Amino acid sequence: MAEMHGGENLLFLTDEQLRQGIEAMFFAYRGFTADPDRILATMAYGRAHHRAIHFIARSPGTTVNNLLAILGVTKQSLNRVLRTLIEDGLVESRVGTADKRERHLTLTEAGAALERKLSDAQRARMRAAYRAAGPQAVAGFRQVLEAMMEPELRRRYHAIRESDT
Repeated sequence: MAEMHGGENLLFLTDEQLRQGIEAMFFAYRGFTADPDRILATMAYGRAHHRAIHFIARSPGTTVNNLLAILGVTKQSLNRVLRTLIEDGLVESRVGTADKRERHLTLTEAGAALERKLSDAQRARMRAAYRAAGPQAVAGFRQVLEAMMEPELRRRYHAIRESDT
């Protein structure tokens, strides 16, 4: 059976071990978002802006409805974020050619530059953590993350990853 460094059987984690994992996730998330948060704060943006920019960059031309489904936010909340990004010249919104009700979103040059800056900071942190942990830990970490995703979100995650190939 798979074991952790301390010999704790992975199939029989105690509530205390699970609590420690939950707390590690909270603190890791703070670290993961700290660098982008500092960059965004200088622009009066927040994490909602970052998530929108990230997923628009990952799927140029994505629709507002697709972005709503990925982010899991209300239409009102997303519209507030998109309005700011569009007004600030970071995102461009185009009416759909097949369906005039759709709005397709792409990053402008300035939006792409901001996305690179935000992602570079996170990639550097992830790269350092992955190197320190080693390849087996990286594969295990990805398995744990995917296992924690809701089935529909896991499907969306895989669809985004498959679009890379």
